[in-house]
Formats: sequence, structure tokens, C-alpha cells
Amino acid sequence: MHIPVLLHESIKALNINGSGRYVDATYGGGGHSKEILTQLSNSGQLFAFDQDEHAKDRVVKDDRVVFISENFRHIHRFLRLEGVSQVDGVLADLGMSSFQLDSQDRGFSTRYDAPLDMRMNISGSKTAAEILNQYTEKQLHIMFQNYGELRNARSLAKEIVQVRKSAPFTTTADFIAKIESSIKGKRNRYLAQVFQALRIEVNEEMDVLKEFLISSTKVLKPGGRLAVITFHSLEDRLVKRFMKTGTFDGQVETDVFGNFEKPLSEVSKKPITPSEEEIKQNKRSRSAKLRVAEKN
Repeated sequence: MHIPVLLHESIKALNINGSGRYVDATYGGGGHSKEILTQLSNSGQLFAFDQDEHAKDRVVKDDRVVFISENFRHIHRFLRLEGVSQVDGVLADLGMSSFQLDSQDRGFSTRYDAPLDMRMNISGSKTAAEILNQYTEKQLHIMFQNYGELRNARSLAKEIVQVRKSAPFTTTADFIAKIESSIKGKRNRYLAQVFQALRIEVNEEMDVLKEFLISSTKVLKPGGRLAVITFHSLEDRLVKRFMKTGTFDGQVETDVFGNFEKPLSEVSKKPITPSEEEIKQNKRSRSAKLRVAEKN
């Protein structure tokens, strides 16, 4: 069962207008969408995005819902195709859904032996196996260093290149067994970081997030709210910087007169985090952070 993270906090952050138009950019199990619908009148509308084909089977039956089976990096384009130029609010939960994490054939989890796939969209062109078997040592080093924040990223990359000479990596269990000697510190945490790096690379998650944030400012009405739930420091850093400055490096861009216009204003300087009670009920929520901004 999928439990939506920071459910009430994120819906409250949207400051919902009953007759407004809203976007759930990451439908997943539909928990956030269903809560948004409880606050919309008959004239309200919800656009739900999800590139995972399995999400279609979980879409709530409601005439106010328009489900768009696409990556949320394209919200601007596909809302325009629906004849929508502006919306009142956009919500994105960047975490993996429980359906994906608990799937025993997608390769997202270290708990199951599965093909090294990790594609959120199964029609995607690149799998985790292809990355591990084809990337150069330097490419692997950069990936594990930047996306997994592993201290021994260089030596891990070197071992992977050496090991694959004997036989290609095929499954998660096969991969874990072959890198056992490289694991440093707490085993589960280390493997989680390795799998995170692979998943981010497979799905181009950092580029997708950047495109989504830029697109969200194009579709929001002035005064409209953007609420984003992140689960690791790489995502949170990008969201924080963009909401604060409108850029991804945190540097404010000014014109020749020294003036600058930020697309968004932070509603709160500090992120909203789960309560102790929520963490007890759902351990996957413990690293979640909700950041909220308003369109200028």
C-alpha cells in the first residue's frame, strides 16, 4: 500500500481554490491527488502526470481528473495541448512510489533479485545494466561521486570495470555480490547510495527536475503555489536554490542596471518535515522535505 508523504502539509501549502486548476506532477499511488479532489468543487480540475504505465491502473475515476501519461518535465507542453495556459498550483512528490520500490522485477530495490533495469518509464532507452556494462571508468566514477556521494566512487568504478571483463552484470543480486569488497561503512546505506546513483542516471532525474522547475514557473498564475517534496540532498539543493534565486547554482542573475526578477518567492525559508508520528507510521517519510514557493 502506498502512503502519501506529508499529505496534509503539502495540500495545505497549495492554498487550494475550490474552482481552480491544479497539477499533481507525480501521480504515483494517487494519494495526493485524491486529497486535492476533496477540496475542489465541481468546476475545479486536476491534471495528473505519471510516466509509469502502471500508474494508469490506479487513476481515480473522476470527471475532474485529466491523466497525462508523460514525464512531468513536459508539463508546460502537455498542459498547452489540453488548452490550459495557467494553473493555480503544482505539486510534485519526487520520491519513489511504494509500488515501484516493492516491485520485484524493476530492479529499484536491493531487497529483491531482479534485472538491472531501474527505468521509471519502461520505454526509456537506457537501463542500469547498460550503464554498468558500457560506461567508462571515468563516467562511472563521476556518476557515483555526484549522484551517490560515495567517498570511494573512484575505486568502485575501477572494480566494476575490472569485474565486467569476466561477465556482464545482469541482475541486482549479481551486481551486489560482485562489488561486495568495495562496500564501506554501513552496508545497507552504501548500497542505497549506489542504487540511487544508478536510478538517477537511468532516469536523468536531475535534468528532469530542472526542466520541471522552469516549466512550473511558466504554467503557474501569479500567486499560484509550487510545492515540491524531496528525499535526498541533491534534489533538495536544486529546489531550494531555484525557489530562492531562480537559478540552480544559487547565483542571482541581474540585468545591466543591477535589477533582478525572481520567478518565485519562498513561502517559508525552512522546509517542512514529517512529524515524529508520521515517521513512525511510514519510515520512508523520514528524509522528506517539503518546500513551497509562490509565483511572483
